[in-house]
Parts: sequence; C-alpha cells; structure tokens
Amino acid sequence: MDIQTCRHSLSHVLAAAVQQLMPGAKLGIGPATDEGFYYDFLLPEGCSFTPETLKQIEKAMRKLLGGGAPFVRKDLPVADARRHFEAQGETFKVELIDDLEKDGSREVGLYELGAFADLCAGPHVASAAELRSVAFALDRVAGAYWRGSEKNPMLQRIYALAFATKEELADYRRRREEAMARDHRRLGVEMELFATSPLVGKGLPLLLPKGATLRRILERFIVDEELARGYQHVYTPDLGRKKMYEISGHWDHYQTHMYPAIAVDGEDYVLRPMTCPHHFMIYAHKPRSYRDLPVRLAELATQYRKEDSGSLTGLIRVMSFHLSDSHILCAPEQLRDEFLAVVDLVGHVMRQLGVRDSIGFRASLRDENSEKYVDNPELWDHAEKTLIEILDQLGVPYETARGEAAFYGPKLDVQMRNVLGKEDTVITIQIDFALPERFELTYVDHRGAEQRPVAIHRASIGCIERTMAFLIEHYAGAFPSWLAPVQARLLTITDDQIPFAREALAAARKCGIRCELDERNEKIGRKMRDARLQRIPYLLVIGAREAEQRCLTVRNRDTGAQQSLPLDAFLSNLCRETAERSLVLSAEAPSAAS
Repeated sequence: MDIQTCRHSLSHVLAAAVQQLMPGAKLGIGPATDEGFYYDFLLPEGCSFTPETLKQIEKAMRKLLGGGAPFVRKDLPVADARRHFEAQGETFKVELIDDLEKDGSREVGLYELGAFADLCAGPHVASAAELRSVAFALDRVAGAYWRGSEKNPMLQRIYALAFATKEELADYRRRREEAMARDHRRLGVEMELFATSPLVGKGLPLLLPKGATLRRILERFIVDEELARGYQHVYTPDLGRKKMYEISGHWDHYQTHMYPAIAVDGEDYVLRPMTCPHHFMIYAHKPRSYRDLPVRLAELATQYRKEDSGSLTGLIRVMSFHLSDSHILCAPEQLRDEFLAVVDLVGHVMRQLGVRDSIGFRASLRDENSEKYVDNPELWDHAEKTLIEILDQLGVPYETARGEAAFYGPKLDVQMRNVLGKEDTVITIQIDFALPERFELTYVDHRGAEQRPVAIHRASIGCIERTMAFLIEHYAGAFPSWLAPVQARLLTITDDQIPFAREALAAARKCGIRCELDERNEKIGRKMRDARLQRIPYLLVIGAREAEQRCLTVRNRDTGAQQSLPLDAFLSNLCRETAERSLVLSAEAPSAAS
C-alpha cells in the first residue's frame, strides 16, 4: 500500500469523523503531507478543537475504519457537483469547483465514504478496512487562513501523523523531539544570536552581536577561500533598473518572487532578487579576450525575494538575505573544468563546516511542458546533457528533478538534510547559455572572432542566514571553537582574581580569540551554568591559585574534562585550533598538537 494514498484517505476519514461529531463544521482541504495529513475546518461559532475533542475524533475515526466502508468515486458534471455542495452549505468546495471550471474542467471527482462525500481527484484506497493497519495519531491544531490569504476566513487545521507501522511512528516522534531541541529559532533566542521585532516586520530577523559574529566568521572564511581560488570580489547596488530585469527575463519569469518596482523620477527600479545582471554588466564594461577567461566574479550580496507570509520562519525563510553569489563567464570548452572546480569548492566548504555527510545532490532539469522556461530547446538540451555528463564524471550519487530548473538553465542543487530527514536547498550551481545571449556578452577568440561565453551561476556557502540556521541545528548550538561566537569565557571566583582575569582577557583578544569575562558577584556554580547555556567551548576558571600561578583551570564543553594550563599555553593551543578549523575541542591540552 502506498503510504501517501493511505494518508490522503485518512484525511477523508478525519473529515467524516469531524462532521459526525460537529455537524455544522464546513470543509476546507485535506491533503497528505510528508509525515501524515491535515484537514482544515470552519467550525460553528463558539466551537473549537480541544485535546479532549481530538481524542473523541480519533475514536470516531477508528470506528469508521472498523466499519470498513468502501471509498466510492463518482465523476459529476460541474453544475451537479456545485449544486450538491451548495445544498450542504460547503462554500469552500463551491469556490474550488468554480476555479476548476475556469480552468476548463467539465467534470469533477467526488469520493464517498458511507454518508460522507468530498470533492477530490483521488486516488484513495479501496476501503476504510485497508487503513486499519496504518499507525496514525491526531497531532495538533493550528490556525490557517483559507488559501493562505489573510483576507480570507481563519480555519482550524488538525494535523495528524501517519506511518506504515507503529515503529515508524514512534521513530518519527523521537526524531521530532530531537529536532525541537535543536530548533534554531529557539536556540537562536536562547543563545542571543538573533531577535525579531513585529515593528521591524515578519521575515526580517535582527542579528545580535553574537549572531553578527557568526555571520562575520562565515563571510571572512568564504571570501578568503574564494580569493585563493581565483575569484574577484566586487560590490554592486541592491537596486537595478526594471529594464535590466526585463532583458534578463526575471521580470517575465520570476516576477511573483520580486517586490514591486519603485518609481524614481519617472524610471522604474527593482530591489534585486539576484545579482547575475549586475555581474554581467561588470563583465561587459570592457572588451574581453579569450586570454581573460574564465572571469570569476563573486560578491556577498544582499538580495530580496518575496515569500508567502506563512512560509517566513527564523533564518530559513526571510524577506532579505545575503548570498555568497558568483558568476563565472567562461569559454564553452572551459565549462566542464570550471563546474568541477565549483563542486570541489562546495565540498571543501561543507567539510570545513563539518556537514559534508548531511548533503546530497539533485540535478534540476526543465519540464518540457511548462512555459516558465526560456524558449530555446536546443540550448536546453545542450545544457542538460552537459550537466548530466559532469555529474556522471564526478561519480557522486544524485537524484533528478524535472521542473526544478532555473528559468534560464539546469542546475545542480546541493540539498541538506535536517534531523527529521527533510531536505532543503542550501547551494545551487547553474549552467546558463541563455542570459549571455540576452545581454550580448562576447569575447574575442584566438582567431579574432567574437564568441559567446557560457555562464555558471553559483553559491559556495549559500545564503548566509540559512547556513547559520542549519549550523545551529546541526551542532545544537555547540559549535566547534572556530565557529563559536564566544570561544572562551573567563570566570572569577572572587573579586581578588579580577585584575589577572582582565589581563588574561586582553591577552586573548590581542591574539584574536573571542573571549568574555564574567566578573559578576555570583557563585562560580551559577557562572558555569550560565556559560553552559551559551554552549561556550571553553570555560576558564580563575581562583586564588590560578591568579597566583598565572594559569587557568580549563573546562572542555564537549568532554567535561578539566585541567590546569598556563595562560600562554592555552592561548597558543586555541589559536592553533582556530587556524586549523578543527571540529574537535582540544585546546586545553599541551599535547593537542601531537
């Protein structure tokens, strides 16, 4: 049995049970999800779903499954289906039928389960009896605007979990509990990395000093790495003329993700959703020879993409973000080597961050039946063939996803899995024959003839905000020392140790170590608990003996090991650990270099 079909079928059982217990409840929609299903309801005034009613609903669902009624499909003319749901007062279903009719449908599907009927394209299992072995549980209730718009009524949504076996359901719950403990939105606030303000706006997080430090570490790391690999870093404006995006095709193909144009002195400007047109103009500002290629332009660029308000969350989905963006202009014969070099860079970055084992690859190709892509089948065929050949040459496992390409070319998506196994795209590498043509980019080959370069659009460390979110969750906030916003915290036992502690703080900062001093008039146990909540790699306790001997009692966050070490030795070890970008805490021991 296909689990998604079972989940979809169970959503109908849920709706039937709710209408049995609350006859006035009106139906929204009820799709399957990756871990179960949900259904939206408009309840009679004064009614709501409570933990007790959820138990009653689940009991009613199991009774329906015990009855084993068949799922019966009926195909009705649009007019008949509309009359049926109008008679039931199901205004949301009538609205959906109207939309189907506008799209050209003459018939719509209904599925009956006993006396219950719902508008649905299917498929479903043959009968409710087939669902008895599925492990499911009603999970939680949330509010949801009809069709995701705040202009529409607020519905009550019941989320449910459903898996093929009880063991899978229990495993999912365990992993979800772990994911909640790692949730970057909770840890980000707890560790004082970022904050949000309703006055600033949804999807516009504020990086606090520690969060800004983490961002700065990532930015310096990737800029230095790219410079070492032959990239030229540039700065370009956050705005561009609308005409530029009309030429690139973004205005036609990407406008739903762009903010409205801004009129300035009779000219329309756009907040950029990406930097490629700007970088192409840098390439075009002077004649180029084949000897200049490849030209690798890179930028840590602020970009703006319009997202549905319901999808904005933490640092993962934001309205404005910063991307490690780059555009490589090369001769066609250089494309393969340049693409391979980009994949090598991405692999290096992921290994340095300690997340290489969490990523996978996806070849995102066009859907030939869609109109959202640049219309040049010959270029598309060549670009997709090139991408697949490169991936096969790399020998890495990858999935293929039709319809996920950029509008101008195919791409390699680097997917990262979270603790629940769900994937999100963190980096894309795109092959583009189309936009160099649109912007009339050229170079002179060795024969003196003008040729068209190929473009590679790529990120290296991805969207900085999203990468920060993944790292917070991957490490549960306990970063390796080279990434930690605060690498060490000095803790005094009494005020008598403050002079030496301040001297140690100055020495640490002088050699570039991110160190803090807690000289509060608090017990050492309280100071250590507070520091542990911040997941600081090294706690440096200074009592009377340490101050006299100019040493530190060093506590390792990850192992709990504690030992005495001279100040200079500890600083030297931590500097080395940072320079090596070690993923293991080892700076407390003089033998760490061995």
